[in-house]
Amino acid sequence: MRMGEAVIFLGPPGAGKGTQAARLAEELGFKKLSTGDILRDHVARGTPLGQEVKPIMDRGDLVPDELILALIREELSERVIFDGFPRTLAQAEALDHLLQATGTRLLGVVLVEVPEDELIARMLKRAELEGRSDDNEETIRHRLRVYREKTEPLVQYYEKTGALRRVDGLGTPDEVYARIRAALGI
Repeated sequence: MRMGEAVIFLGPPGAGKGTQAARLAEELGFKKLSTGDILRDHVARGTPLGQEVKPIMDRGDLVPDELILALIREELSERVIFDGFPRTLAQAEALDHLLQATGTRLLGVVLVEVPEDELIARMLKRAELEGRSDDNEETIRHRLRVYREKTEPLVQYYEKTGALRRVDGLGTPDEVYARIRAALGI
């Protein structure tokens, strides 16, 4: 059996992780797992999970780990890109165990870095274009605070393992994509 491969995308909301992860997945044959997309799909379909997580997401808070990990386990495939997961140290440790248990090799953790003022501008524009209820300025600022508190410790976690690849998220999507490919060596 061929060993699975995984790439993790980290970075604050609005950094462009989803766009870049989708392109990398399409070009290299990976399955893109965006917990945000999966959760928004459940909300849109009105599933029991969607009804449970909608108020949490509308506040800009993180969905509980046990719900996210159950989703990840169901969606795991041979070649996968994680977009927006893990978001906490507990999730990172749980994901490490899951990858090890499934024989999946971590190719790298891409940290897309963008200044906060640019992030807010991007997310407000996205909210206007996509009509996303979770992207108003108050919720955006709250999500960035949650990111700093809960997710930034992952940078040190993955830096210690040698898996972290820092990528400048400013510039055209093609420029950022080229930096990501170079950082991963693929």
